[in-house]
Amino acid sequence: MNSRQPIPVIVLAGFLGSGKTTVLNHLLAGRGGTRIGVVVNDFGSIEIDAMSVAGQVGDSMVSLGGGCLCCAVDGSELDAYLEKLSAPAHRIDVIVIEASGLAEPQEMIRMLMASENPAIRYGGLVQVVDAAEFDATRDRHPETDRHLAVADLVVLNKTDRVDIGERARIERELDALCAPGTPVVGADHGRIDPELLFDRRPWTETRGQLSFEDLLAEAEGHDHRAHAHAVYESTEFTSDQALSPRRFIDFLDRRPAGLYRIKGFVWFGIPGHEEKYEVHAVGRFLRFAPQPWERGEARLTQLVLIGAGTDGPGLVRELEACREEAPQDASPESMWGVLRYVAEPRPAAGPEADAEADVDAEAEPESGLGAEAPAAW
Repeated sequence: MNSRQPIPVIVLAGFLGSGKTTVLNHLLAGRGGTRIGVVVNDFGSIEIDAMSVAGQVGDSMVSLGGGCLCCAVDGSELDAYLEKLSAPAHRIDVIVIEASGLAEPQEMIRMLMASENPAIRYGGLVQVVDAAEFDATRDRHPETDRHLAVADLVVLNKTDRVDIGERARIERELDALCAPGTPVVGADHGRIDPELLFDRRPWTETRGQLSFEDLLAEAEGHDHRAHAHAVYESTEFTSDQALSPRRFIDFLDRRPAGLYRIKGFVWFGIPGHEEKYEVHAVGRFLRFAPQPWERGEARLTQLVLIGAGTDGPGLVRELEACREEAPQDASPESMWGVLRYVAEPRPAAGPEADAEADVDAEAEPESGLGAEAPAAW
């Protein structure tokens, strides 16, 4: 991750007892050399969750006690904490907000989207669900359905406490409650691969012959790195031929529910848009960020796709079908689908294109609430 780029802020939500803190602790334990800033939003005067993670993140954690973070009137309190964590001195790579079990995720997302801090960007909503208490939670909290509808990625936790048939039933329910294409990741004891949410840096600090990650694994009696990757498959795609923006957006809109994360860079080569476009997708959340090419850097598309139960060769074939033989002949308007997911879309040239872009901005994005288009909120 490039420290000059805005820091992604991931919201980790779920009702009381779903296992959010366990998921967070697992992410921290398997983070490698990635520097994670944590905002813990406990409900109540005794900040138990903050106490349970404080030893792992030190002074890179801030907590809000006595109420839901989303109850802040104008978001200024959250902005202050995020400003602290995003200060260059901390060299933070990613920020995770562990929301109170009584928080309204959509309001938290609105606050992040409205933030004027250029050092951060919204990075997606991860909703944690307790498989063993799924029906009881929905009975006690009817708002569960609303929260699931805006999630970008769902972690179905405590799957070890239900049998195969019950898990399948819950997954069918989640498929109906979530927006189309929302991935559901099964987990027990909160164990999910951190690579599903953020890139892990290699450890650069060591103590003797062991890295800090090795020492942490030793202290807990097992290696966190041993089991996570057994569940997920990684597919890589490289092309020295430009991709069609329209066909690539169609591919993203049709991506299977088992495809949890997409990361990398795309070369479109469309006139007026010759830069490389970083792509970051977590579940339904999708964002593009144009970046200049380094001097002498080859024009390539390089993507990594992480999922479970996916057809790797099939995904590669679909991406190969996105190749564009003559991008220099394509119209700038073909980039509009991509620009909807850029933080500050650049309008195409000409008054007619400007008017069309205004109309387009009023439409709701097709790839989920995580899209960074003005009208999504």
